[in-house]
Amino acid sequence: MESLLIPVLILVIVAAGVTLAARALSRRAVGAGPSAKVQAPRQPAELARAASAKLTEEEHRKLYSLIAQGQAMAAIKLYYEASGEGLRASRDAVSALAAHPQTYRAPSLEPQETDDDDAPQHFPYRYRAIASKGDVTREVSSNMLNDEIYGRIRTLARAGDAEAAASALTRHSDISMKQAREFIALLDD
Repeated sequence: MESLLIPVLILVIVAAGVTLAARALSRRAVGAGPSAKVQAPRQPAELARAASAKLTEEEHRKLYSLIAQGQAMAAIKLYYEASGEGLRASRDAVSALAAHPQTYRAPSLEPQETDDDDAPQHFPYRYRAIASKGDVTREVSSNMLNDEIYGRIRTLARAGDAEAAASALTRHSDISMKQAREFIALLDD
């Protein structure tokens, strides 16, 4: 029994020393003063968007492949090497990317935020809207239209606000107001 007393005392002293050192370091990090660089913790979705923006298309594909295969350590290593961030930041970023999947967006194609919800926006595809009544058929093709915008235009037309619908259609396409009115008249039933 006496032979175990000395090693147990040494173990208790070492544990107390480590605990005190850890507390001192954490107090120093927290109380570093106003000149210290302190970042507020980000929301996971925001962190995922920011992390995704730091990756190339190939790195993005490989990272999500590793996440899908359950290879978290390899994914963290890939992000660490690709982004140049620290290990803890890389771990947090990969966690956020796994929890909030992001599609790859080329840096030049990122949408610009606008305050106007109805402002025209260019899409990478052309949208075709077709309206017909009897023998008359009209088509509008534009890369500023999508299902949501066309749905709003149809709703305005069916509610009887043909001018607002025509105005919205001219804003989101390259047709004249006269052509927009003709198109809207075919929608108005």
